[in-house]
Amino acid sequence: MTSYAFTDTMTMARRDFKHTARYPMLLVSTVVAPGFLLVMFVTIFGGAMKGVLAGSGSTHYVDYITPSILIQTVAFSAQTTAITVNTDMTEGVIARFRTMAISRPSVLTGTVLGSMLRTVIAIAMLFGVAVGLGYRPHGSLSGWLAALGITGLLMVAFMWLAVGFGLNAKTVAGASSSVVLLEFLPFISGAFVPTGSMPAAVRWVAANQPFNPIIGAVRGLLAGGHVGNQGWVALAWSAGFAALGYVWARRLYDREPGR
Repeated sequence: MTSYAFTDTMTMARRDFKHTARYPMLLVSTVVAPGFLLVMFVTIFGGAMKGVLAGSGSTHYVDYITPSILIQTVAFSAQTTAITVNTDMTEGVIARFRTMAISRPSVLTGTVLGSMLRTVIAIAMLFGVAVGLGYRPHGSLSGWLAALGITGLLMVAFMWLAVGFGLNAKTVAGASSSVVLLEFLPFISGAFVPTGSMPAAVRWVAANQPFNPIIGAVRGLLAGGHVGNQGWVALAWSAGFAALGYVWARRLYDREPGR
């Protein structure tokens, strides 16, 4: 990356971050909603979940669910990214960027970096709430680094996918609804309850969708447990999503207007 491209990318990243800050509801959905969701699940369902958690490796529901909400935080942030990108698209901002003497990849890369910064802040706030609720992870330094690495790669993947959704949608509502699947799939996984408690058909779906190994690996690494090949599966899914999102977003951005 040349110095000009780097400067353009950083400019676009700052623009994306400031752009989101001007829309309070987008900030709430990205930064505040995950913490609220964690409080709701722990305080309402925590007591009832004690028996269900037997054999899951977690004795407290807050330990079980915090990694799940962590991954959902990334999905919530992706929806915000799709909305802001589509707003730029429908208001003609992207068209103006295409005609300016700036690095073409910097427009998208800067958006992804700005979105990731917003997500990191949301994750930091989530961990603060989790610790206040009694979350005490016992993972080693290497476990933490591995968990954060998987989360970071997934963050890159979802932000590039969100950019693609934003560029592809015709309306803001369409961009927002395009990302709903990323927010919904964790509910059909071992994110909130162990898959062993599910009916057979649902359990099969939960065990064979991408969020299950990703959440399971992050949970196990933060807890200091053994994740086996789950970590490699999580990395494979995340890397695949990242490659797909990047290629798709770049093709949408580089295509001729009106096509």
